[in-house]
Amino acid sequence: MRVELHAASAFSFLLASSLPEDLVARAANLGYEALALVDRDGLSGAPRFFRAAKAGGVRPLVGASLSLRGGGALPLLVESREGYRRLCRLITEMKAGAPKGEAALDLEALAPETATGLVALAGEETLGFPIDEDRLAALIRLFGARHLVIDVQRHRRRDQAVANAALLDLAAARKLTPVATNGVRHGSARERALLDVLTCIRERTTLTNAGCRLALNSERHLKSPRQMEALFRDRPDLLRNAEALAERLVFTLDDLGYRFPDYPVPSGETMHSYLRRMTESGARERYRPCHERARRQIARELDLIGKLGLSGYFLIVWDIVNFCRREGILAQGRGSAANSAVCYSLGITAVDPVGMDLLFERFLSEERGEWPDIDLDLPSGERRERVIQHVYAKYGPRGAAMTANVITYRPRSAAREVGKALGIPPVEIDRLARLLSRFEYPDSEETLARAIEQARWDKDDRRVRIFARLWSEIQDLPRHLGQHSGGMVIAQGELDAIVPLEPASMPGRVVIQWDKDDCGDLGIVKVDLLGLGMLAAIEDAIVLLRGTGVDVDLARLPPDDSAVFGMLRKGDTVGVFQVESRAQMATLPRMKPERFYDLVVEVAIIRPGPIAGKMVHPYLARRAGREPTTYPHPALEPILKRTLGVPLFQEQLLRVAMTVAGFSGGAAEEMRRTLTHKRSRARMAALEVKLREGMQAKGIVGETAETILRSISSFALYGFPESHAASFALIAYASAFLKAHHPAAFLCALLNNQPMGFYAPPTLVKDAQRHGVEVRPIDVTWSAWRCTLEDGAVRLGLHSVKGLRREAGERLVAERGRAPFASLQDLADRAGVRRDELQRLAEIGALAPFGLTRRAALWQVERASRAAGPLFRGVEPDDDGASPLPEMTYAERLAADLAGAGVTAGKHPLALHRGELRARGVKSAAELARLRDGARAAVAGAVICRQRPGTAKGFLFLTLEDETGLANIIVRPDLFARFKSTLVDASVLEVVGRVQAREGLSLRAEEVRPFDAGLRVSSRDFH
Repeated sequence: MRVELHAASAFSFLLASSLPEDLVARAANLGYEALALVDRDGLSGAPRFFRAAKAGGVRPLVGASLSLRGGGALPLLVESREGYRRLCRLITEMKAGAPKGEAALDLEALAPETATGLVALAGEETLGFPIDEDRLAALIRLFGARHLVIDVQRHRRRDQAVANAALLDLAAARKLTPVATNGVRHGSARERALLDVLTCIRERTTLTNAGCRLALNSERHLKSPRQMEALFRDRPDLLRNAEALAERLVFTLDDLGYRFPDYPVPSGETMHSYLRRMTESGARERYRPCHERARRQIARELDLIGKLGLSGYFLIVWDIVNFCRREGILAQGRGSAANSAVCYSLGITAVDPVGMDLLFERFLSEERGEWPDIDLDLPSGERRERVIQHVYAKYGPRGAAMTANVITYRPRSAAREVGKALGIPPVEIDRLARLLSRFEYPDSEETLARAIEQARWDKDDRRVRIFARLWSEIQDLPRHLGQHSGGMVIAQGELDAIVPLEPASMPGRVVIQWDKDDCGDLGIVKVDLLGLGMLAAIEDAIVLLRGTGVDVDLARLPPDDSAVFGMLRKGDTVGVFQVESRAQMATLPRMKPERFYDLVVEVAIIRPGPIAGKMVHPYLARRAGREPTTYPHPALEPILKRTLGVPLFQEQLLRVAMTVAGFSGGAAEEMRRTLTHKRSRARMAALEVKLREGMQAKGIVGETAETILRSISSFALYGFPESHAASFALIAYASAFLKAHHPAAFLCALLNNQPMGFYAPPTLVKDAQRHGVEVRPIDVTWSAWRCTLEDGAVRLGLHSVKGLRREAGERLVAERGRAPFASLQDLADRAGVRRDELQRLAEIGALAPFGLTRRAALWQVERASRAAGPLFRGVEPDDDGASPLPEMTYAERLAADLAGAGVTAGKHPLALHRGELRARGVKSAAELARLRDGARAAVAGAVICRQRPGTAKGFLFLTLEDETGLANIIVRPDLFARFKSTLVDASVLEVVGRVQAREGLSLRAEEVRPFDAGLRVSSRDFH
């Protein structure tokens, strides 16, 4: 038999152990003609299975196995497009309203037409043994004899042989067709061990205690046709029946029938005529005047949009942007959409592609044969959610949904889950998990074997050896479905006819079972509504300033503000969008930006691509005049002149191919995609031939041609879209303007939109204080729920208080608004704050206005928390309530602030240790900046950021903070290996090393040790 009708993949989520691609690869190697994937309760693995099967020459059959109310499951195979539609809706109905993981199908509640186009496989898993006659009757009523087949599996179990005999008797008696399957749960027999671990994870038990919940043997793997023939040598008709059924199953995912929604236009208009009218109207407003060059570009774009039938797509995105505008929500298109003059004219993007000479074909071309991609940046939080809910409301609960995000096992989660299943003590698992890499850099030295050795596990122990094997096998396996950060799919009609929907964990949201790549591969259009914390902060800052009588108009910011560029040139950019990282801060003083386009380059140049492509140093050297600007060929000067002969942007790559090889814009974009996505040797070779032929036709041969070829090939790997950089640079400039001119409002807005950016609230506060911003502590008589401006100062908000419920904090503020609190007892009586919340407020000094020290307040909280009863409620005690507890020291108060609120308005904790540090010759961050290059020095600070990027060849970068500022530390790979636990886990470090001042100020570490500052500081570690 060369057909398997019943296989499940790891997308059955803890019920099977092989990826869809691995099942297909094994089926192809075994000579299978067709394979059916019937994952449990969903089609999440179907697109990957479909792609792999098409590439591997195996016919992919679509299906799913649905959990049944009362236990068991029903595998369903899709016969036709109508059957696929029915299956998607069955899954959607099952999932709707059911708690996650508890959805089940009620056969009795289904009408016969529900099963149209579907074939049911009823075996022991479905009918049980003895056979459930009621369930059988329901299946016959729904499917009839033609679409209900009996699934017979042989796994060398005696009890199963008895059940199979009953199933075969049933098939003969009811004239139902029996088929042979193997109920596949893993590709090879060896993978059964991983399936057992997944079973333990699912059942929350260990291998020792799992008992009969584990597979009884390894027979449920994808067997060879010869093995299946041997198993069913007494009933070869079951194999023939399976092959005959497979021939009937003609549906594929190529036949989804998806349509993007039409946009409703006024009477007498087509979608394209209306788009043209709205674009031309917007262009007149945007360009003032709409010059000939812009008109020509807009006309060219509109002609192509009309030819490709994309007018409705642009109108729907425009409609979303208009909703944002009406609601006062900042929205800005980013990515390659900023290359479009139509998008700019419609107000979707904020970058003028004509003025910046951006290439439209990077966004859309006839040759691409796919939908364009427009991403909208929105303020994160409640405002973005309003936009998402607007889309749901407009297209209906079954017409729009978020795309999924497949959560997979990573090194640490794999260690914890596999370790639990093997019964390894939690303390040992935790010790190992903390040693596994959490950074982007793939260090060949940081192997599991080394981590096992460092964790002091016995590598010769059999259980440890099994752990190592299973840990490796579970990597990247799906764990569960989450939701994508912002991708929304909308459809003409009901989306659940195309893909199953299920409720998201967030109320009011629905998720499709496919991720963004699946949607793209199957021609389903996604609009990204991305939450950007900085947009929310900018919007909040503008509102705060408006409350003080200051009006900031983002559309009319001065483009060359001297304070902004002065701040940028100093690298003084904590909190500034996109240019606040250690690498950006080090580059800005070398870059010396003077105008907006310099900021565009700055945004793009500190990226993995330009760094890996070794473009950063040549560009900065040419900008500083240390190297001459040269071009591979004179014809490329107009393209590369703006970036001093160094290619930095993807649009430049496209123009190079168009200029030297005669490529059309669309062909150049296809070349970029060939070089950057899904590379194949055949396509790469064909592309090289085409480039050579094109250059030869223009007389470009020899070493010049080879140089251009090398630059195109390598540059494609790292190029960054200029349009994307320009979109981000606009937001970067706006945030820099607010920091330079309105630092208090900017800080207030940043604190109200955490987490975001590189720096946590304590660092943002200390940076603002160093810039002269007054920060006032949390105070129950003044603080609102969020941070506020108070006479030009920032008042910290109650939202920072750890453990304080939002409803309690807002009720406290509301009660205070009705009448000031007379005392702590009055607050406790009126605000309904819990005892533990009052204790936290006391610990951080928020009850000080009642004339209480922190320990005195804690003492009073105990009394205030005891209900006085109705007779004495509101009566203040007549004693002084003096506390017998010793008062906190200043250091204890700082530690309490950081522990209880994550932020302090007081001194930086390192300031308390400055005398001790100075006595030992340890410099402050400010003093470090005054030392000569190569000087040996020591510095100490709280670790606020760790980075080990993939492009850094194993170097670790730390940012330390003290009371004077930030110090950047560079740690060599060998030093990282020696001091890994200290570097990764210590909150405060003392580092000795050499000053490196030539390319941004850093200390190259030679010695590292923890410093006991009596506090725990959280850091933002970028993986």
